[in-house]
Amino acid sequence: MQEKNEKRTLRLITAVTILAVLLIWWGATEWNLVNTRIVPRPVAVWNAFLQILKNGYKNHTLIAHLAASLSRLIAAFAAASVVGVTTGLLCGFHPKAGAVMEPLVEFFRPLPPLAYYVLLVLWLGIGNESKIVLLLFACLPPIFVACAAATRRVPEDYMNSALSLGASRRQIFFHVVFFYCLPETLTGMRTAFGVGYTTLISAEMVAAVSGLGWMVLDAQRNMRNDVIFVGIFIMGFTGILMDRGLRALEKKLVPWAGRI
Repeated sequence: MQEKNEKRTLRLITAVTILAVLLIWWGATEWNLVNTRIVPRPVAVWNAFLQILKNGYKNHTLIAHLAASLSRLIAAFAAASVVGVTTGLLCGFHPKAGAVMEPLVEFFRPLPPLAYYVLLVLWLGIGNESKIVLLLFACLPPIFVACAAATRRVPEDYMNSALSLGASRRQIFFHVVFFYCLPETLTGMRTAFGVGYTTLISAEMVAAVSGLGWMVLDAQRNMRNDVIFVGIFIMGFTGILMDRGLRALEKKLVPWAGRI
């Protein structure tokens, strides 16, 4: 009962915070405390959203822009998850494999993805291929690092217990190491998804003809601040929804997280 009341209180605080921000925004624009050419009124942003939802933006519907962005992100994230988990487990379990892979990942990890995006555009064009490869490089390091680090922290007692019961090295890898690393790996995947999303929007602002990032950049060129705000809100809300989806998946897949 106490836990339910605490959750209800936290939700109420969140709701009050959001309402307070909206009221401050409304008051600042209604009382001319800010220039509405820079910060549009809430009603103007809402009307712009309805207009884009009905008529689209620059020959593309809002759903088309959103689908273009998410399809690029999901394709790259899926590829990065497969490669990152596989190589992370392998490198954590086999030091020689780690000696090969870790220098390459550590080289790419601190680089801003947009630093080499120009090269990808020159090699692959401004289509989806260059963006998916860019997002793959952006999403891969957090997954790899989390997975490899978790693999090295598997208690020896767990593996020795499995050996004493007659488990093979293969069985230890898949039934002990993999499941022990899964909670931290999923956390790394959530981090990678956020990194990939921000990188995607930036990439679409550099070279694209569709997507949320392109829509915001085009609106900036045309001084449509209401459309910019619409794009920002859509990015934020979709990011929150996807992160909550990953959290729900994490709770479902690893209910033992934090208990071992």
